[in-house]
Amino acid sequence: MLLIGVAWVSLPPSVFKSRVERLQNLLREKGIDCAMIRTLSDFKYLVGVKWLRPALLVPSDGNPKVFVAVGEEEGFLSLSKLKGVDVVTYTDGGDLMNKVVTNIKLLKARRVGMVFGVERDAYILFYEMFKRANRDVEVVDIGPILTEMRSIKDSHEIEAISKAAEISTMVLEKTMNFVKEGVSELELAAEAYSIAYRLGSEEPHIYINIGPHPRVHAEPLRDVVAKKNVLVTIVVGADYNGYYANASASLFIGDSKPDEIRKAFNCAKEVYEEAVSMTKPGTRFIDVIRRLDSIYSKYGLLDKRIVGYVHGVGLQVEEYPITTIVPAHRAVEAKTGMVVAMVHSPLMLPGYGSIKIEDTFVIAENGCRKLSKAIEVVNWS
Repeated sequence: MLLIGVAWVSLPPSVFKSRVERLQNLLREKGIDCAMIRTLSDFKYLVGVKWLRPALLVPSDGNPKVFVAVGEEEGFLSLSKLKGVDVVTYTDGGDLMNKVVTNIKLLKARRVGMVFGVERDAYILFYEMFKRANRDVEVVDIGPILTEMRSIKDSHEIEAISKAAEISTMVLEKTMNFVKEGVSELELAAEAYSIAYRLGSEEPHIYINIGPHPRVHAEPLRDVVAKKNVLVTIVVGADYNGYYANASASLFIGDSKPDEIRKAFNCAKEVYEEAVSMTKPGTRFIDVIRRLDSIYSKYGLLDKRIVGYVHGVGLQVEEYPITTIVPAHRAVEAKTGMVVAMVHSPLMLPGYGSIKIEDTFVIAENGCRKLSKAIEVVNWS
């Protein structure tokens, strides 16, 4: 049966039971009476199914309650991997808020955890409505709690990410075969999305940057068309069973690479290899960044790089730690079980475009284990 807006996370029910129990333990440790989960990825992490307009109330002790629209309850219970959850139905947004408020009052909660994020459905409007309806309740940010829980992947998650990495690599490699003069970013993206869907990715993210003007996160444009002597960068974030992996590569259109482009590719390769070599448990990301900057400087390209080199991947295509966006994350130490994409930061080369060579790795006890293979599809000659 096909249900619009729903996607499986195929892990054993025991995984989700354990996650909720761990969250409840952490809530009790921090004196938080319950958590109201509204972010899509956190909901999926705890329940095992993506459900648009997520609303999950997790008390520090007792059964969680999920709030779904009238008529959705049977479908939710058949798909959810979290067993023993109580279902509360609502008829509209106002009724949802009333039901949430009522159940929090029944818990006699005084400190309620919420995630202060920028994710879909984590709207400031909901927060403001919640505060007005719960004037005696202190709202606490539990984003750091869930971030820490989600940053270390278990074997089931790594298996799903490994499959996503295979898909990402295949999408990247097949899409590169369509690169030629006259093709547009939109046409390349259409090919990439078609390949990704056919390979089983349910919610892929594709970014295309055709030079000469470099863009960091290049959502494809219809009117940007490939010409001779430009760079084409393809970024693929494919998912499998809800988990993502990144693979990105760049290629040059032309009979032969100019010396400055050849130098930039050599720089990107050395940076990639050094990043993989240095990133291991106990290493701070900032220390790797400083070493990579010395390589950029050696090639005279320090002012062409974006600061930061790594971000986490998992239930989101880009999640904690995100060193290119959040400076504080650069001080984080790599840990065994983290899954990261690197080198995430591109070289920005006005007049040509951008160069980005990125793969997904799991951080193991002895270093990084590569899951995707973007580095192997690059034409270095």
